Amino acid sequence: MVNEYEIKKEICEIGKRIYNRGMVAANDGNISVKLNDHEFLCTPTGVSKGFMTPEFICKVNENGEVLQANKGFKPSSEIKMHMRVYKERPDVNSVVHAHPMYATSFAIAGIPLTQPIMPEAVIALGCVPIAEYGTPSTNEIPDAVSKYLQYFDAVLLANHGALAYSDTLLNAYHKMESVEFYAELLYLSKQLGGPKELSKAQVERLYEIRRQFGLKGKHPANVCINAKNGKPSCHSCGGNCSVTETTTSDADLVAAITKKVMQELGI
Repeated sequence: MVNEYEIKKEICEIGKRIYNRGMVAANDGNISVKLNDHEFLCTPTGVSKGFMTPEFICKVNENGEVLQANKGFKPSSEIKMHMRVYKERPDVNSVVHAHPMYATSFAIAGIPLTQPIMPEAVIALGCVPIAEYGTPSTNEIPDAVSKYLQYFDAVLLANHGALAYSDTLLNAYHKMESVEFYAELLYLSKQLGGPKELSKAQVERLYEIRRQFGLKGKHPANVCINAKNGKPSCHSCGGNCSVTETTTSDADLVAAITKKVMQELGI
C-alpha cells in the first residue's frame, strides 16, 4: 500500500531541490504524483516550493477536483496541465513543472533544444520541443502540450518554462535537471563560437545504445514525430526510428550508459 505521507515528504524534498537550484522563484512551479487512476497528490498554489512541509500537499482526482486539502491550501492552478499528461501517458506517475533559467530562456527565444551536442542528453532526452504559448491555468497549455506527449518526455513551454514527466518523481526531477543542463551547455557553447554537433552516425549509435538498455519513455530513438510526418527528424536519424515500445528504466544506469557511450564513440 502506498504510504502517502512518505510521498508528500518526497514532494517537499524535490520542491527544495528545484528551489535551491534556482529553477523556480518565489511561488513558481508545481509538482504532482499519481497514487492511482483516481487520486493524485500535488503542490498547492501560492507557496514557495522551497519551504513546503507535508501538510501543504493537496489531493485531487483525475478531474483536478479537491479530495483533501488542509485549511489555507488549494491545488496549483496548473493542475489541468498535469492531468492532461496523466490522461494521455498512462506510463507517467509524476510531473514536474519549473522555470529553469537557461531552458526557459530558450523557450522565450523560441528555440527548441534539438542540437545533438553531448551523448548523455541525446540518450536521456533525445530532444526537447517547444509547445505553443498558452495562458497559465487555462486549457490552452494542456492543449498545446498534448501534441508532444506521445513523442517526448520533456517539453519547453513558450514564454513560460519547462515540463518533465516520468515513471517516478525522482526520474521526473532528473529529466528537468537534464533539460536545464543541456540548455546551459548549449547556451555557453554558442558563446564560444557554436557547438560542434555529433554526426548523424554518432547520434544513431547513441540511439541504438538507448534501445539496447531498454529505457522507458518516449524518445526519437523509438518514435519521432518529424520522421513520421516525412520531415527531417530532430537529430537527423534519417527516418530510421523504430516504433517498438521500450521496456525497462533505471536511473542508476546513467553511469553504465555513459561508459558504454564513451567506448562506442572512442572517447
